[in-house]
Amino acid sequence: MSLPTLRQLEFLCAIAREGSFSRAAEACHVTQPTLSSAIKELETLLGVQLIEREARGASMTHAGAEIVARAESVLTNVEDLVFSARQASEPLRGPFRLGAIPTIAPYLLPSLMTLLRQAHPELKLFLREEQTDRLIEDIRARRLDAALIALPWQAPGIQTRALCHDEFLLVAPLSHDLLDRPVLYSDDLLEEDVLLLEDGHCLREHTLSVCQLPANRQRSDITATSLPTLIHMVAGGLGVSLLPRLAVEGGATNGIDVSLRSFSDPVIGRTIGIAWRVGSPRAAEAQMIGQTVQDILEA
Repeated sequence: MSLPTLRQLEFLCAIAREGSFSRAAEACHVTQPTLSSAIKELETLLGVQLIEREARGASMTHAGAEIVARAESVLTNVEDLVFSARQASEPLRGPFRLGAIPTIAPYLLPSLMTLLRQAHPELKLFLREEQTDRLIEDIRARRLDAALIALPWQAPGIQTRALCHDEFLLVAPLSHDLLDRPVLYSDDLLEEDVLLLEDGHCLREHTLSVCQLPANRQRSDITATSLPTLIHMVAGGLGVSLLPRLAVEGGATNGIDVSLRSFSDPVIGRTIGIAWRVGSPRAAEAQMIGQTVQDILEA
């Protein structure tokens, strides 16, 4: 019995992903006639039309969509096989797809990339910045090998390792009353306008938790889409907020007229960790990257 080749399956998945023969051919680094010929051979072999050819693109037929789902699984399993073989001889070679949440990515990834390139010159690190839910979904779907997130975070099929504690600092407008208190506790924020990131950011949930605020309680009707926006809102006198020390040491407040202050013991904060798929052939490499992150943060 004749079987499809991996190359044919790769071409089919590329068309499904790119939505056109020309873009798929470019992504696969082949000519469009080569890709078209392979797809025709695949359709003949399977005895079913897989693709609707349209004037401005291409879309999967019902049968094509089902084949693509199976083909992606086959290609991923083959990729896992190759990675397992390579890892046995030398880890952290070839592509590694790493995600990070927005309150970690800009302040940690530049240093991480520098160290990893020096220690593992054959590693090709591909980075993605996203909110936690989407990163976890991408790990499950094998679109990512690992992700740097804030813990605790529990999800079926996902394993995590805690790397370090990241202290929260008060960020307030210049000369704010809270800055004059001899000691500062999270309870002191109960009567303040605490500014938050929009829904989906884990820092929002951590802020609500450590400030002991109900999820529907927010003094301001304004939310920020990003950490830089949040800091500028504080500078504008709209309220106070919490900033991870990682972001502060990464320069998030540089050049912005805000004040920072540590809380008194017990120190509040979050745990930075790394997550990967249970059973992933790259689990050991994910932990190696996690160890590099831990070394950076503890330096």
